Amino acid sequence: MSTLIKRVGTTYLPVGDPKTASQWYQEKLGAMEKYLDNEKAILDFAGQSFFLVKAMPGERTGFTASDGHRHFSMTFEVDGLEALEALRKDLLLKGAETGEIENRGHAGRNFIFHDSDGNAFDVWSELSPSYRGV
Repeated sequence: MSTLIKRVGTTYLPVGDPKTASQWYQEKLGAMEKYLDNEKAILDFAGQSFFLVKAMPGERTGFTASDGHRHFSMTFEVDGLEALEALRKDLLLKGAETGEIENRGHAGRNFIFHDSDGNAFDVWSELSPSYRGV
């Protein structure tokens, strides 16, 4: 089955202060800032455009799963376990809130990290075939 939708182009994230959040993403994840004003920052990284939008206090991405745990809404991919371990180590050295590497019973390993506004993200050690050239 084919689809007309080819990719996710833009992700919107709630933040308290776009300038502070933009600096965090640049310093911790290597994002490139393309635009900044009082209401939003536009960043490029991971093959997407990320809009960091000034939100009401306490707003965050994710949802509460049926088991009661707060769940991330996005998974980033890296190319292999060594890359996963290296990213986690780098985030820890830069002071980011980062969980342990987990075995969730499927291929690869994962860990969760939080940005400066408490938005949770997952990282997976398995790169999608279209990015591996498979």
